[in-house]
Amino acid sequence: MKKKLVSCLISFTLLSSLSTPLLAKAQENTGDIKGSLVIAGGGVGTSNHDVYEKFLSLAGGKEKAKVGIIPAASTTLQSSKKFKGDLVKYGVNSDAIKILPVSNHDFSDTQKDESTWKNQVNDKKLSRTIKGLTAVWFVEGDQTKIVDSLRQNNGRDSEALKAIWDIYRKGAVIGGTSAGAAIMSDVMITGGDSLGALKESIGNKETLNKYVNKDQHNKKEYERLSVQKGLGFFQHGIIDQHMDERARLGRLAVAAYNSERDKEKNFAYGVDEDTAMIVNNKHQKIEVVGRSGVAVLDTSKAQLVSKQKARSGLENIKVSYLSPGDKINYHLKSFEFPKDKVETKGFEYYSFNALPATGVFTPYGRLKAYLSYSLVDNKSMKSANSYVYDSQGSGYEIAFQKDRDTNGYWRYTDGQKDDYSIVNVRMDIAPKTVKFQPNRKTSLTYKKPAFSSSESPVYDKIKGNLLIAGGALGSSNSSVYNKFINLAGGKQAKVGIVPAASTKFDSSNQFKADLIKYGMKAENIEILPVSNHDFKGTLENESNWKTNMNSDKLAQKVKGLTGIWFVGGDQTLITGSLRNENGSDSNVLQAMWHTYKNGAVLGGTSAGAAIMSNTMLAGGDSYGALSYGFTDTYDDMTQQEGGPAYLEKGLGFFQYGLVDQHFDNKARLGRLIATVYEKGNKNQLSYGIDEDTAMLVNNKEKQIEVVGRGGVTLVDLAKVQANDKFPSDYKNILISCITPGDKVNLTTKDIVINPAKTSTRKNEYYSEKVGPNTGLFSPHGVLRKFLAYDLIDNGQNKEIKSYAFNQNTGFELTFRKSAESNGYWAYTDGQKDDYSIVKVALDIKPINVDIK
Repeated sequence: MKKKLVSCLISFTLLSSLSTPLLAKAQENTGDIKGSLVIAGGGVGTSNHDVYEKFLSLAGGKEKAKVGIIPAASTTLQSSKKFKGDLVKYGVNSDAIKILPVSNHDFSDTQKDESTWKNQVNDKKLSRTIKGLTAVWFVEGDQTKIVDSLRQNNGRDSEALKAIWDIYRKGAVIGGTSAGAAIMSDVMITGGDSLGALKESIGNKETLNKYVNKDQHNKKEYERLSVQKGLGFFQHGIIDQHMDERARLGRLAVAAYNSERDKEKNFAYGVDEDTAMIVNNKHQKIEVVGRSGVAVLDTSKAQLVSKQKARSGLENIKVSYLSPGDKINYHLKSFEFPKDKVETKGFEYYSFNALPATGVFTPYGRLKAYLSYSLVDNKSMKSANSYVYDSQGSGYEIAFQKDRDTNGYWRYTDGQKDDYSIVNVRMDIAPKTVKFQPNRKTSLTYKKPAFSSSESPVYDKIKGNLLIAGGALGSSNSSVYNKFINLAGGKQAKVGIVPAASTKFDSSNQFKADLIKYGMKAENIEILPVSNHDFKGTLENESNWKTNMNSDKLAQKVKGLTGIWFVGGDQTLITGSLRNENGSDSNVLQAMWHTYKNGAVLGGTSAGAAIMSNTMLAGGDSYGALSYGFTDTYDDMTQQEGGPAYLEKGLGFFQYGLVDQHFDNKARLGRLIATVYEKGNKNQLSYGIDEDTAMLVNNKEKQIEVVGRGGVTLVDLAKVQANDKFPSDYKNILISCITPGDKVNLTTKDIVINPAKTSTRKNEYYSEKVGPNTGLFSPHGVLRKFLAYDLIDNGQNKEIKSYAFNQNTGFELTFRKSAESNGYWAYTDGQKDDYSIVKVALDIKPINVDIK
């Protein structure tokens, strides 16, 4: 059974004020606690070694750990059994792990009636069992069930809860994920989303009572904030979970602001999925571990501002976002960062005009990425905006601003991934009404592409394969690395790395080191002298390598390779290093074609993916391509990050359509659609590859397969209807999103879904009204998740909307269930929902925007 999107749909025991005496400290004397906390934001993957190893270390080590699992939050015992199985995989003896009989309800996957367990929480035998443990873990589900199971009807702690407190004080670790994280603070958030919290709870605590006994099946597109008393193991602020995926920053801000005790003294914490905050009570510090981050809010100087009748705003909230390895001194309200992270203030890497975050066409549409690239590490930006509103346009503008104490900290992590920490971005939230009207004026600014690419020769008998990665390929992504090595001939493979796209050798050296880590011999890997520019940090002037493209000696070396890899950077530097000035193929490029046709694997990431198709996307973003069309000029970083699309001739190794990359993080669906419509073959699919993900192209079978951690978006314009008088006015684009293990036939376009997945059609798990996807406060900011949770696996919705706009013009995106639409679901890597989506229809309509 899939876990709920909203963790609390059953119990809505609400409070009239977050500062009511009911929320006094659960335990008054907490200064002597020797134990620790592991507070995970949900979706912890089995492969997340950092979280599991930290939990077991704090529990006394895998040999000595004695763990009790509390299943109360869930409706089944599946997640408890899964967590037990994971602990056994990490080396804990199965006999040292017990699923404790703590529940106030029956479980659907057993023969017993576990609702009788509610009567056992004062049983001395259970208390003795708990007192013999070194760790307790709370699984995900509904947090109110945990509290109700461990507290008596009069609100007092049961003997079982007292026993948990006893071992916690003496040194045990208490951990939990999702609902098991929500119960950790005194103020326990039990329901609500960011828009609902802002519209109906901000500065108006009395409105909470009005939500009691509401019929949840008829609820609005948004949900009010609701809270109750948690278990209080963490006494230093409010905890929220699923922070990034469900965009809960707004509801956490309202909860923290409304809680007088927490607002003045403490931060509030929002923990991302597959991530945990480790609380060390002895040293009064928190460490972030896992794969994403922790949002930290300071509302101590926030002010309530009335902007409109019946609606208010908040000003001067400080937002920080910490990454794995960062630490928080919660007593001093200060941060510590690893020494290898460098400050961005005064050394900003980016300089481009970032668009407002308005929906699923926004580059860096998740909060941490948006603040990192679009604001903190961007010298051109002093402020950046986002929006959240319902289908009637009633909502808020969220303004993020650099203050004097704003800073960022950056390093590479896990290969070539940017790892950012952000401190003290000011956030102001103001009521706004947004109105949309069709735009029926012919666009005078839209420019069709002048680019004309001669067709590359089509080879029917290519024996080699392609491995095309979408960028930010992590060193730990074993499935992609092992696939490349195996296709190249195993550990005896001979691989050449093409460094041309980059301005330094770091990424080439890193990829070589990764191949060695996965078992290749160092002497069989060579960084090829292919470049048309100099590299930073070397004594040699690599711009002299430009003549190497026609070197017979280098061409012969390339013919002896079994694998070639193109690193990321600027794709125009690759083509400029391998094509002669008259556009013809150099000797080295011809040699690459020779090795490819005869069985070698060609691979590349980011820029190394963009060069694979005949028409190469080299610049622009979705809004820019749809609004302004195409440009003939190219300005490196600025053009890569936004504006009209820029096209050049690629190397054409991929013969079956257009390829785009960084697809999820840079939201490039719009630019791919515009390019395919203008310059592509509409009868072929086009492919958008996510970061840390690769598309394996099997030329012999004429089939692709998804490998890695993200997905591939398929764009089909075979049945598209367009209005030639109004550019970017499209109907009936078909969108599919596939994930690892899924396959596609390149000629028939048939999609074969991983057989482990089950169909969602006529068996949808969710049935909820949803508002439009509007920006950083909208749940499921990545396209595939938005389509999965809000449309394909939601029985109540036949269509959903998102918007992309800047100032007074933009686009309305309507995603519809078509007659062929289907979804496929499975759990992957623990308790993570893994969706594949087939043939959702998309309509794009130009609009005028009025914001008041």
